[in-house]
Amino acid sequence: MCGIAGVMMRPGLAPDVSALSALEQALAHRGPDGQGQYIDGPVALVHTRLAIIDLQTGDQPLFEHADDPSTGAVLVTNGEIYNYRELREELGNEHPGLSFRTQSDCEPSLYLYRRHGADYANRLRGMYAIALYDRASGELLLSRDPFGIKPLYYCETEDGLAFASEAGALVAAGIISGEIEETARSELLQLQFTTGCETPFEGIRRVAPGETLVVREGRIVERHLIKALPEAAPEKISETDALKRLDDALMNAVDFHQRSDVPYGMFLSGGIDSSALLTLMARLNDQPVRTYTAGFPGTAARDERDHARKVATALNAEVTEVAVTEQDFLDHLPAIAAAMDDPVADYAIVPTWLLGRAASQDVKVVLTGEGGDELFGGYGRYRSAQRPGWLGGRPMRRKGIFDGLGILRGNRLHWRDGIARSEQRAEIPGRSRLQIVQATDCADWLPNDLLIKADRCLMAHGVEGRVPFLDPIVTQAAFLLPDNLKVRRKRGKYLLRKWLDQALPVADAFAGKRGFTVPVGEWIANHASRLGPLVSAQPGVAEACHPDQVASLFQALARSSGEKRPAFAAWTLLFYALWHNRHIMGADADGDIFEALYSTGQTN
Repeated sequence: MCGIAGVMMRPGLAPDVSALSALEQALAHRGPDGQGQYIDGPVALVHTRLAIIDLQTGDQPLFEHADDPSTGAVLVTNGEIYNYRELREELGNEHPGLSFRTQSDCEPSLYLYRRHGADYANRLRGMYAIALYDRASGELLLSRDPFGIKPLYYCETEDGLAFASEAGALVAAGIISGEIEETARSELLQLQFTTGCETPFEGIRRVAPGETLVVREGRIVERHLIKALPEAAPEKISETDALKRLDDALMNAVDFHQRSDVPYGMFLSGGIDSSALLTLMARLNDQPVRTYTAGFPGTAARDERDHARKVATALNAEVTEVAVTEQDFLDHLPAIAAAMDDPVADYAIVPTWLLGRAASQDVKVVLTGEGGDELFGGYGRYRSAQRPGWLGGRPMRRKGIFDGLGILRGNRLHWRDGIARSEQRAEIPGRSRLQIVQATDCADWLPNDLLIKADRCLMAHGVEGRVPFLDPIVTQAAFLLPDNLKVRRKRGKYLLRKWLDQALPVADAFAGKRGFTVPVGEWIANHASRLGPLVSAQPGVAEACHPDQVASLFQALARSSGEKRPAFAAWTLLFYALWHNRHIMGADADGDIFEALYSTGQTN
C-alpha cells in the first residue's frame, strides 16, 4: 500500500520539480517507508512506499529494464497484487528467458503490459492503482481495480494531465485550485457521498473502478474497462453445492489476502461478515489472530464488544478493544475530516479512524468485511427494493437527508441523478431485481463511501486495509446466487449465515441484523446549543444552507436528545463544515471541534 502521483505534460513542457515535491509530501502519510521519483522528459512519476511485500528490493519505481531505465516501461503502484506468485510462475514458463529483479508483487505487471498492452490488468487479482509509462510508445497508462478499492484521481489542464492517490494532493501541489463543485456538494449533503467519477473539487475526477486510461501527449486517448460483476442472471444451484462452492471461494480468497511480509490482523465487529472472516483466518493461521473491536461505552448505542469477545474467544483470537468516547469525537473529528479529502459523511469514519490508529501499534495490514452486504444481499433496503410498489416496495435512497427540512438553498432536485444513472446501467437483461439494486450499490455506495472511508482512515495511520469479500472468486460465487439463497424469511445474507452457522455456531448467525450505529447524534445533542451558532456561521455551510435554519436544527436537536433524522442532518452539516474549512478554505485541522469551528467562523 502506497501513494502514487505524477504528470504527463503537453509537448514542449517539462514537469515542475516543486510540484512533484509537493505531491510527494502530500502523500507521505500513505508511504512512510520510502520515496521514489522518475522523470523523463514530459513525464514524472512519484511514489511513497508502505512496505508490505518484498521489504528489501521492492522500492519503486520499478523498471522493465533495470540495467537501463531509459528504455522499456516503468511503473508505480498503490495496492497489492495477490496472485503475484502465480503470475511469476506463468510468465516464467511462457518466457524462459525472463528474469525478475525483485520479489515485489507489482513487478509482474510490467511484463504483462509488454504482452497484453492496455489490457494487462485483466490478469491481475488484487486491489491496485497503477501508473505505467512506456518510453518507446510515449504512452502513460492509469489503471484502477474493478471495485475501486484503491483510489486514483486525475485532472486535465492546459499544461497536461496530473494524477494522484488522493484528490487533495493535486490541490496541495497547486496543480488545480480547490474550488467546490456544486452538484457534487448537493449529492454529498443529501447522500453522505458523491457518485460517479466527479468529485467535490471542480476539475478533479476519479479514474472509474476497473478503468485503464491511456494518455498520450498529456491527453486521454483511450479508455479500457474491466467490469467488477458478472453480467448474468442468477444461476440454478442447490444449497448444498452453493455452500461447498462458497467455502472453497472464501478459503481461497482469505488465503491470498493474507500474503504479507509484515504482521496482519483484522477488524472484528461481531457481525456476520467479520465473524466469518475471523473463522476463516483462524483456520489458516497457526498463531492467534489479532483482532480490533470498537465500542461506545456510556451511550445508548448497541455495544458490539461482548459479542465480538465471545466470537474471538471461541476462535482463540487476541482482542484489542477500542473504547470510542464523546471526548474522542470532540478531539479528533477535525483531523478525521482532514484525512477525508474526498469527503464521506459516514459516521463510521470516527471508529474506523480510531481503530486504524490502534491497529498501527501492532500491525501494518488489517482484513475487513467491506463488500459482504453488497454481494450477499444483506441490506434491508434490498428487500424493500425487491417488492413491487403495490406491495410497499420503494427505490433505494428516494429521499435525501435534508428533504423537507427547509435548510438547503436553491433548487436541489437533481441530487439523485447520479444514483439514477447507476440504476439504469445496472438493469442488464436477465438480472433479477435484487441483482440490480446490488449492482447499483457496487457502482457508487461501495467505492465512493465504504472504500474511501476505509482507505483514508487507515492510510492516515500507515495501515493497509484488505477486503477479501471483494475478491473476484468470491464475487463470482456470491453475486450469481439465486435470490432465495441471498434473502430468505426477511433476512439477508442467507447463504453466508448458513455457512457461518455450520462453521461457528457461537456466532449466532441467524440472529436479527444488529446494524452498526455510532452515537454521533447523542454526542452532538449534548453540545448542540454551542455547536449550532458555530456551524451555521461557517462559510461553506452558509453557501449551501440557510444559517437560521441550521441554527434551529441544532436547537431542536438539543431538545430532542438526539432524534434520528435531525441528528443525522446535524452530523452531516458538522462534518461538511470541518471538511470545507480544511479542504476548500485551507484552514488547519488543529485542535478540537470547537477550536476548529471558532477560528474559521470568526475570520469570515
